[in-house]
Amino acid sequence: MHNDIKKALEVLHSGGVILYPTDTIWGIGCDATNPEAVKKVYEIKKREDSKAMLVLMENANRLNSYVDEVPEIAWDLIDTNDQPMTLIYPGAKNLAPNLINSDGTIGIRITREEFTQNLIQRFKKPIVSTSANQSGDVAPANFYEISDEIKEAVDYIVEYRQEDMEKCTPSSIIKIGLGGEFQIIRP
Repeated sequence: MHNDIKKALEVLHSGGVILYPTDTIWGIGCDATNPEAVKKVYEIKKREDSKAMLVLMENANRLNSYVDEVPEIAWDLIDTNDQPMTLIYPGAKNLAPNLINSDGTIGIRITREEFTQNLIQRFKKPIVSTSANQSGDVAPANFYEISDEIKEAVDYIVEYRQEDMEKCTPSSIIKIGLGGEFQIIRP
């Protein structure tokens, strides 16, 4: 795992794109603060840049660096949820402009997966996480379901957990507001 983190960090620091395991499904990722790197991910996915992608953080302590004001309900959800959960926050900041939704929101998930936590902690910035498929295709449930086209388009493929055949599913998604209101986008 150490060698994978080292190589992934080199790619992330140079503005490249990685294919890596997350706490849900395999993801395509890059530096979430680098607009050119984010653009590459959109191109790999053949996805309109108006469609949102989320970012991963290793812990909730960094939320205030990337969200103007963290709604109180977010802390409650983070503290009580033991399943992967993406929260869509209002008032995104300090991220690549082409990553922030037109309404100023951003989806953020606090990962509990060991590799991804270590990678983000060492990178010291959030990373993009989007399913390892082209837009409109079914998200792969494990590494072996990822298309060769995706594998060939990224700059580095993490070796860690490639043999893991457990079928994984995407996270739940909840959009939250400053007043405590919320909307479940994906249970």
